[in-house]
Amino acid sequence: MIAITPEQIALIPIYREKWRQIGLSIAQIDRPQAIAAINTAYNIIGCSEPEIIFCDSPYIALQAIEPLRIRDSGLGMASEIRNKIHKELYDILRSQLDRKLENKIYSQLYNPLYAQLMNQLHLHVKDEVYVKLARKLGGRFQRFLIDQAYHNNSIVSELSACHGSWVDFCIGVLNLEYDRPLYSAFKSLVENCGWIYPFEKMCFVCDRPIKLHFDSEYLLHAEAQPAVEFADKFSVYSYRGVRLPEIIGQVPPQSWQASGLLTEQNAEVWRVLIQAIGYPRICQELQATELDTWQEYTLLKIENNIDIEPIYLLKMTCPSTGHLHALRVPPKVRSSSRASLTAKEAISWWTFSRPLKPR
Repeated sequence: MIAITPEQIALIPIYREKWRQIGLSIAQIDRPQAIAAINTAYNIIGCSEPEIIFCDSPYIALQAIEPLRIRDSGLGMASEIRNKIHKELYDILRSQLDRKLENKIYSQLYNPLYAQLMNQLHLHVKDEVYVKLARKLGGRFQRFLIDQAYHNNSIVSELSACHGSWVDFCIGVLNLEYDRPLYSAFKSLVENCGWIYPFEKMCFVCDRPIKLHFDSEYLLHAEAQPAVEFADKFSVYSYRGVRLPEIIGQVPPQSWQASGLLTEQNAEVWRVLIQAIGYPRICQELQATELDTWQEYTLLKIENNIDIEPIYLLKMTCPSTGHLHALRVPPKVRSSSRASLTAKEAISWWTFSRPLKPR
């Protein structure tokens, strides 16, 4: 079995970054090369070359596919392509590695890429496609059916880039034996196409985004502009890795209003709004009720149905600067038999049970 040296391990970050750049490319695809890549894939699985339809975004592609009947476009071919090209190539390489080494490479190379390319970029785009399709199709929209009919019949460029990092490392660094035509076909699909929806008679190929923005932790993030944007203006707004409704994402965080918390239903978006707006502004804008005071501390309560339970806030005025700080305190931290939480109990919890820095 193959062994790996410290020098080879040191190359993992280089290959990870190489394929991160491929997976996050915003260069417009070269259509002649994409056509050649698709036709090669169809030839490998023994099928006739399809009619290739280029789409500016996955949203446009699914709009084009949704009205089609199976007899118009033929059977879905994604699983055949994946099994013949992707899986067969992987199996050849895996057969030369023991499980421990395979897992080591996956954990350091594949998994970090998956967290960014799939958990961030792909899922954000996919969820936004569904939101917009639901609005367009109304009662005809059924996420389960679209998943079954279309997304299960897709070749996702972000996932292929994750696999590509592992395959490339095994070939280029570990010098494993591989099938050259399969690797060439695989690499051509990844480098020359975005999302692919292959059917027997037609193949829909999506272009890449034209804009991508991430923060320092590789979370999708942009303020008052899309974090992901395609040529047709299909966009995804995201703040610190949380997908935002367009009406919120278009506005700078400093201009977000606490009143938006009263109608927002998504827990992750709600959390982002809380963090960005800050409890001091929330107290002011939502007219928190004063329950108790102790020294420079004031205990406040908000009952505007923002959360599943009332929000208790411990407000503090810094004696030296006069700045106002507020911390959220769980309602069930009472140490006495009193009916309501006291400021002193809230301070005790904050100091001894769960120390936090003031906002």
